[in-house]
This record gives sequence, structure tokens and C-alpha cells, in this order.
Amino acid sequence: MSSNQPISAPDTPAGAPGSLRRYRSYLYLWCARLLGGACLQMLMLAIGWRMYDLTASAWDLGLVGLFQFIPALLLALPGGHVADRYNRARVSWMCQAVVSGVALALLAAHIGHFDSRALLLGLSLVLGGVRAFQMPAQQALTPLLVPPELLSRAMAFSAAGVQAAVIGGPALGGALYAFNASVVYGCCVLLSGAATVFMMAVRYAHQPPPHQPVSVGMLLAGVRFIASRKTVLGAISLDLFAVLLGGAVALLPIFAKDILHAGPWELGLLRSAPAAGALVMSLWLTRHPPARHIGRTLLVAVGLFGAFTVVFGLSRSFWLSLAALAVTGAADMVSVVIRQTLVQLETPDNMRGRVSAVNSIFIGASNQLGEFESGALAALAGPVRSAVLGGIGTMLVALGWVVLFPSLARRDRMDARAP
Repeated sequence: MSSNQPISAPDTPAGAPGSLRRYRSYLYLWCARLLGGACLQMLMLAIGWRMYDLTASAWDLGLVGLFQFIPALLLALPGGHVADRYNRARVSWMCQAVVSGVALALLAAHIGHFDSRALLLGLSLVLGGVRAFQMPAQQALTPLLVPPELLSRAMAFSAAGVQAAVIGGPALGGALYAFNASVVYGCCVLLSGAATVFMMAVRYAHQPPPHQPVSVGMLLAGVRFIASRKTVLGAISLDLFAVLLGGAVALLPIFAKDILHAGPWELGLLRSAPAAGALVMSLWLTRHPPARHIGRTLLVAVGLFGAFTVVFGLSRSFWLSLAALAVTGAADMVSVVIRQTLVQLETPDNMRGRVSAVNSIFIGASNQLGEFESGALAALAGPVRSAVLGGIGTMLVALGWVVLFPSLARRDRMDARAP
């Protein structure tokens, strides 16, 4: 395939960062992730709502999430291997095409009145399996489409698209579902189809690695690589423990109803606040990417995430709680952009898929276990103490990482090779 060429070649001063608009394949990838992410959010909302319509069972509603998580976890390492061996753009569009098939199957089942609990759970399994292959391929694709000096800006702009999908997808899906579930499924078919077309347009110079038989050691190469690189291990594990301890979002229904004495509309605002804060920060970082003292900035961002989690836990004002959650989202976005950029720059290209797969396991595990930890601690000590202790724990983790990973704390630039 041809290499990714800029749309134009405007004269820029030596060392100038340039513009992401010059890199056509990156923009195609961004559009594909935005449309595909919105489609996935709408599908998840529609499947959950339809499952509850059919069974009125909270257990079955929980099974929908579990059936998506299990294959994503079990297939993550093979998914990373596939991303390192085969053309990542091709893997991504094939995965997106499968999502289109899921949306089409749901549309046909709803129109034909043969959708069922078993069908919804089966298609949830398919979506989880697709995620295991799609996430590593897409994450490892970005560094191939832009130069290293633009990578942090590209990561921030990509994160803005993801957050826009997270905010807009459920809102659009809920509005369309009010008309008819078929409208939601039909819209998902169109969005996913468009995302597939954009992914098929992505081009980069793929160099197939030498053929080697698949082995357990090859699948675990990403784990060994992370363990051997202190900076990468510190960045990934910092996010794991921060989300594990600071996951107060799972307790939002309790805070909204029993502590803030708010209703479902206010609960929706509270749920959207972290994503809104993250979206605003990602847009800022697209224009002003972190350039110096990035290790210190990463640790401060995680510390702020913990501090404002404590503010949220102690707040009795709805608007203060809303602002605190927005700040946690913004701080988390700073952490995400720095961490993902560092990991991509520290990882050789032939390992990026497997390292991204391990990273996705960490993210998935921290989100799921963080919700469980928050719920379990809230059951024992109450929701306020759970949020406050989680926030304090997150701040202590940020301080502890200064001692455990001094190379990460002292890191000055994204690319250690830069002057």
C-alpha cells in the first residue's frame, strides 16, 4: 500500500509542529473512530434497553455487559498479535464491518419480531470479541499516520472524537429509540457502514514481519516488554490504580438520590460531566499539547483527579458536585493523552499491537474492578467515605509513583530522543 502522504505540503519553519489536516489517512481514521464509536454507544444503549423490555430483569441487564467484557478480555492478547502481524487498517475495517453486521441483524430481528434474550446475549458476545481485535489495531495505527512530533496532538484530537461519541451517541440513541428501536438499528447500520468506508481509505506502508509460528511466548511478548520498561510500566499501572481507587462514577445514583436529593435529569448531568470535562480538555490539548515536564504533569493530573474525587464525595451542592466531576474528567484526559503518547513512543512498531492489547486489558479490568471496589466499599463504609477514601488513595498512588518510578517522574519530553 502507498504511504500516508499529506494533503498538501505548506511551507512550515524547521521544527514547526505542522497541522494534522495535512495527514489524510489520520483524518480518515479519526472520522472512522468517531462514527464507529457513536454507533457502538447507540448499540449498547439499544441492546440494554431492549433486553430490559423483554425480560424486566436486572440480572439479564448485567449479563449484557458481562458478555461483552469476557471475550474482550480472553481475546485481547490474540488481538494484539493480529495487530502486529497484519495490516492494521485492514483489521480495523473488517472489525467495523462485523459491527455493521450486528446492527443489521438487530434491525432484521426487530422488524421480524424474532429478537430474544439469547440473540441479544449472543450479539453482545460478538461485539466483545470484535473489540478485542479492533482496539489494539486502531491504537497502534495512529503512530504510523503522523510524525512523532505530532503524536501527542493527534492523541488529544483522537480523544476528543472518542469523547464526542461517548456524549453524543447515547443521547442520539435515546432520542431515536423513543420513536422506534428499528430507527436506532438502522442509524447504526449507516454509521457503521460509513466508518467502514473511512477505514478502508486509510493507507500506510505495511511491512509484514517474518513468518513465525504462533506461540504462548509470542502472545505474552507485550507483557514482558511492559515489565522490562519502567517508564511504560509506570504509566500503565498508574492509570490502573488511579481508576481502580477513584471510580466514584459507579455511585452516582446513590449520590444523586440520597445525598444531593436530585432527580433523574440531574443524574444524567452528573454522568455526562466527566465526559464533558474530558472533551473540553482534549480540544485544548489538541492546540496546546504538553511539551515539557510531562512526567510531573502526568502525576499532578492523577493527583488532581483524586483531589476532586474527594471534593465530590464531600459536596452537598449539586453544582459543586457537577463541577468537581468535570474537573476529574479533564484531569483524567491529561493523564490519558500523556500516557498513551508515551507508551506509543516508547514501544517499537512491531510490538505496538501487543502492548496496546495489554493496555486495553488494564483499562477494562480497572473500570470493571473499580466499579466493584466502589460498590463494595460503599456497602461497608457508606458512599461518602467510599468516594473520599478512593480519592485519597489515588493521591497517595501519585505520590508513591514518584518513588517507585523515578524515570517516569523525571521524564521531561514525550520523545526522550528529542533535544
